[in-house]
Amino acid sequence: MQTAQHTAPILQHLKKYGQLLDSEIAAATGIPLQKVRTSLIELSDRGEISRCSVTRFHNGKSVEAMQCRVSGYVPPSAPGRKPGVKS
Repeated sequence: MQTAQHTAPILQHLKKYGQLLDSEIAAATGIPLQKVRTSLIELSDRGEISRCSVTRFHNGKSVEAMQCRVSGYVPPSAPGRKPGVKS
C-alpha cells in the first residue's frame, strides 16, 4: 500500500512537534496534502493518532482541515507554580 510509506514520517513528525494541522504536516514533510490526509485517516483508524475536523476562516473564506495529535499524549505541565498548590 502506498500510503504506508507516508505514515511513519507523519507519525514521527507528530511525536516531535505535537498537535498540528494537516497542511502544516504537508509543508514540513514535503508530502502532498492529499497523501497526508489519507495517511492521517489510516493512522486514526489504527488508533495511533487522534484526529478532528476543523474549519478556519481566512479572508472570509472557510478552509476545512484536519487537526491531529498522537493518541494518549498529554503535554507536560508548564514550569512554575500552579494555582491552588501550596509550597
